[in-house]
Amino acid sequence: MQHPVAMAGPHGKPGNEPAVQAPRHGKGISCPKTLYKLPPFVPGLRVGLFGGSFNPPHGGHKAVSLLALNRLRLHRVWWLVTPNNPLKDARQLAPLALRLEAARNISRHPRIEVTAIEASIGATFSFETISYLKRRCPGVHFVWVMGADSFRYFDRWQRWREIAKLVPIAIIDRPGFTLTAIHGRAGQTLAPFRHGETSATNLATSTPPAFLFLHGPRSPMSSTELRSKRRFELETK
Repeated sequence: MQHPVAMAGPHGKPGNEPAVQAPRHGKGISCPKTLYKLPPFVPGLRVGLFGGSFNPPHGGHKAVSLLALNRLRLHRVWWLVTPNNPLKDARQLAPLALRLEAARNISRHPRIEVTAIEASIGATFSFETISYLKRRCPGVHFVWVMGADSFRYFDRWQRWREIAKLVPIAIIDRPGFTLTAIHGRAGQTLAPFRHGETSATNLATSTPPAFLFLHGPRSPMSSTELRSKRRFELETK
């Protein structure tokens, strides 16, 4: 597959980027300001949006990204490292800079970009982020990439029906959620718009609502389990 080579400036069209807000860094950690801006883009680019706390990031996140790049014929996957998560306990959230640095170390792939653009634009909900990106990046074909475990509770997300009308959605199979994800409220509501897995290469240019379920090698890793394991190791030292 041919991939675009020329990009519009370092971060799309110059002059329209929001002012970068001072991030909450972890002690002794500093991140390049470029991480708080949009990755490079040009019209026609096919980009997977993989949002999350990445608390912490792990190999499973990278495996999902590589599967999406390959099966959806994407040019890039952007890891949208959120400053907070309305559905999770903020007390368990590591500082944004720590998570960004860890995400950079884990992702390490020429077609995976790590960004904290949500911190720059002050977005709290995914709907706000996607709406901004659609306005800011005309001509870019976005696909929302999410695990089946997240899709199972997609109906709890702010304005989830409107998200489905903004971008096609790729759901990546996760252990324990193969069946329950599709039979949840969101899965049943969006069932008429489900595409077959064999049409995955066309999803990025499909008119939303449109979603499909991708099967592939499943990683049992989860950020929750990694945090629990880390706490256990600290407590038993």
